[in-house]
Amino acid sequence: MSQITFQPSAPVRSMPALGRLRLGFDIAPWLYLSPVLITLFVWTYLPLAEAFQLSFYQWNMLPTSPQRYVGFDNYMRLFKLPEMRRALWNTLIYIIGLFPLSVFIPLAVAILTQDLTGPLRNLYRALIFIPMIIAPVVAGVVWRWLLNQDHGLVNKGLEAIGLSPIGFLQDADWALPTLIWITGWKLIGFSTLLIAAANASINPAYIEAAKIDGATRWRIIRDIRLPLLSPVILMLSMMTILLGAQWSFTYINVLTGGGPLKSTTNIFFLLYEYGFSSMTVGWSAAAGMITFAGFTVIALICLKIMRKRAIYDN
Repeated sequence: MSQITFQPSAPVRSMPALGRLRLGFDIAPWLYLSPVLITLFVWTYLPLAEAFQLSFYQWNMLPTSPQRYVGFDNYMRLFKLPEMRRALWNTLIYIIGLFPLSVFIPLAVAILTQDLTGPLRNLYRALIFIPMIIAPVVAGVVWRWLLNQDHGLVNKGLEAIGLSPIGFLQDADWALPTLIWITGWKLIGFSTLLIAAANASINPAYIEAAKIDGATRWRIIRDIRLPLLSPVILMLSMMTILLGAQWSFTYINVLTGGGPLKSTTNIFFLLYEYGFSSMTVGWSAAAGMITFAGFTVIALICLKIMRKRAIYDN
């Protein structure tokens, strides 16, 4: 009898494998990412492109009003406006003023309270995080009541110790520092918990080895904790630079409306005023493009610094 041999059949290719062969790449990850990419395109990149286009036109946003092309006139006029220069300067003051409240104070609190245990630790975390979960508008209304020049609790306390009432929201010298404090008050809890979580994740073996070598607590903080906390510190610093002035928008709108005498207006509130108060959408779009370009450059610089200076525990 002749011997019959059976050849193994060729493996059946699955549909995903065939899809990869025909298309040259795996389409599955892009299908998972497609909702996010579509959302980014519709709500971020498309409005950004339209704002760039509108920055070269003069238009009051009325459907029956024609858009008039003015070229770079909107940009040239903005740089000549004193209120634009004042808004840019105030934006810088907001950012610098928020650094102690969003980075330095949370860093000190997180390190100094690292040894708390039990119910006291949970109580401290709850108290410091409460401002973060309060709606910004509600927080603004509460602070307006507390800082009222005539009947506010803060001024009543000042009168009780023999001091004169202060117009925290009415005096041009006090309004900007007051809004910086309110904005930072909302951020302290978030920053503290973030730094505390990173501090708790440091390998305790480093601390024990340093103690065996006779290192003091300050040396441990300076040589071990701060370097290993540098990624979180740099990230919070970048967030403060890029978003600090933007976080204050709600409080400006609720408490001062940019006043008194434009002392609290920053670039983000000025965009809102141009676009929705004076209806000069071309100026608003041009100011938005200037802001976008400036903060893009700053973001790239911050990312470069983070890559060079951040120390990771590998």
